[in-house]
Amino acid sequence: MKLLLITAVEEFEKNIKQILKHSGVKSFSVQTAKGYKNDSAGELHNWFGIDDIAIDSVLFTVFAEYNCVEEIYERVNLFNTTQSTTKSKIHLVSIQIEKTI
Repeated sequence: MKLLLITAVEEFEKNIKQILKHSGVKSFSVQTAKGYKNDSAGELHNWFGIDDIAIDSVLFTVFAEYNCVEEIYERVNLFNTTQSTTKSKIHLVSIQIEKTI
């Protein structure tokens, strides 16, 4: 099992829900978030749109089975490459889970 963290501008919330649904994810949580970017040249380049301005965003927390993860990455990549804007995209990270209770 992997923990996925997905962030995006709130306008992409429905798209992310569809990606998760069609990738076989059974449940997830979503929270609203204010996204900020302090350094456009840093490691998190383009995670949020504009320096020093709060961006209404969403944060998804997903516990996904291994067989779902690659498809989620593929669907997110497809979504990002077909967007007309380059200012914002869906961001996804995955973390290996060693143990759960």
